[in-house]
Amino acid sequence: MQKFKSNQKLYIGAFITGIMLLLALTGTVFTPYDPNAMDTTAKFGSISLKHIMGCDNFGRDIFSRVLAGLSTTMSVAMGTVLIGIFFGTLIGAFTGYFGGMPDEILMRINDAVLAFPSLLLALVFISIMGPGKFNVTIALGILFIPGFARIMRGEFLRCKNLDYVQSARLMGASDLRIMFVHILPNTLQVMLSTVAIGFNNAVLAEAGMSFLGIGVQPPDSSLGRMLSEAQTYLFIKPGYAIVTGMTIALLILGFAMLSEGLEKNA
Repeated sequence: MQKFKSNQKLYIGAFITGIMLLLALTGTVFTPYDPNAMDTTAKFGSISLKHIMGCDNFGRDIFSRVLAGLSTTMSVAMGTVLIGIFFGTLIGAFTGYFGGMPDEILMRINDAVLAFPSLLLALVFISIMGPGKFNVTIALGILFIPGFARIMRGEFLRCKNLDYVQSARLMGASDLRIMFVHILPNTLQVMLSTVAIGFNNAVLAEAGMSFLGIGVQPPDSSLGRMLSEAQTYLFIKPGYAIVTGMTIALLILGFAMLSEGLEKNA
């Protein structure tokens, strides 16, 4: 109990995130109904044993669409963070460890990219590549690289002159071994916190772009796309917007609390 009280945010965030991940996995392999199956006789259907969250303007089961939408949003967020953390770690490791002119050049490019609003740059990428789940993932992943690179660079700068690194050098370890065997594991705490924040930002970015109609495209469902559809019928079927909005809010809350808890433990 004392351990729980000392870092409640970590455990509550992990619990909420775990539930949302479980629901997202469920939406990947199983939904009570086809999320895209239309039934004109069930248009704006009320909550019932058959449809526990009712039906939307096309008679589609809202619960099935929330599960599928959550799965889509989470998959885009996961792809975004994987691209960002992989390339960001490589750039941060080499610039932080070796320094010099490559560090100066890459960090100035980093600063230039970070100076622009990320959503604006995402719009530029999407206008070039076109909307869709895959393109949104690639576009957001590229935009997340500079942020991850700056954080990981700071960690490698902090660690490269510590005693255990100096000992590894004296024992003849190569630079690559020092970077990825000795230093990288000691950055995992900060990396995990950064990944949790990245997931949070990726969910918001995907939801925002899909809400505007430039993200995930029909027939794929995503939470942002569903919220955009729900606002049109807010006074006719308010439950659709409430359920979708609450799902996004819980997802963001879980990752936000998880990142704060991990940061506290760092």
